Amino acid sequence: MLTAVLFDMDGTLVQTEEYWGEAMFELAASYGGRMSPEARAATVGTSMRRSMQVLHADLGVLRGEEQLEADARWVEDRVEELMGAGIPWRPGARELLESVRAAGLRTALVTTTPRRLADIVLGSIAADLGADPFDLTVCGDEVPARKPDPAPYLQAAAGLGVDPASCVVIEDSLVGVTSGLAAGMAVLGVPAMQPVPAAPGLTVRSTLAGTTVADLAEVLAAGPVVDVAGR
Repeated sequence: MLTAVLFDMDGTLVQTEEYWGEAMFELAASYGGRMSPEARAATVGTSMRRSMQVLHADLGVLRGEEQLEADARWVEDRVEELMGAGIPWRPGARELLESVRAAGLRTALVTTTPRRLADIVLGSIAADLGADPFDLTVCGDEVPARKPDPAPYLQAAAGLGVDPASCVVIEDSLVGVTSGLAAGMAVLGVPAMQPVPAAPGLTVRSTLAGTTVADLAEVLAAGPVVDVAGR
């Protein structure tokens, strides 16, 4: 029986993944280069440290640990500025979140984004909905290991007091999907900026628009299903 729905944030619930891309493109330009589309796609859903490693390798520059950290801070600060322009929902995300809450299911937000930036998004979501829709939030700087490790989703399940096998994870990235599956959860993948290959326990849809709680129950019960056209 479905007891909890665990949502990723950037690119899944809200259209903030573009802000991360914009900030990294600006950082690349400051080095006198241009981040390739392939490198950008490889950073989706990953930690800032990993993203900076990908960016530096793509530009062909060698930077030490201190510069990695400095660049990561710059990108995070720039994303915070960009969020001031607004935090739009992904199609169907708001309606699904409201339906999940109305059904009495437990909810968690599980994101690689650090708490200081996640709180900005959470504040926007709460203001839009009139209340905080999450029973629990787990951020990237609050876990022993980040996605694709299962630790973030296992931590969320433990915090909610639910069996991982009764949870559905909603993700847009390969690292997030991998994390949810490794935690023993069923996963609904809604890829936005990178392909997500079929895997046991994974259902793929092109959009959350029209997705219902009944659909999530089917995700929990189903094996690998790929629906590239959506419903």
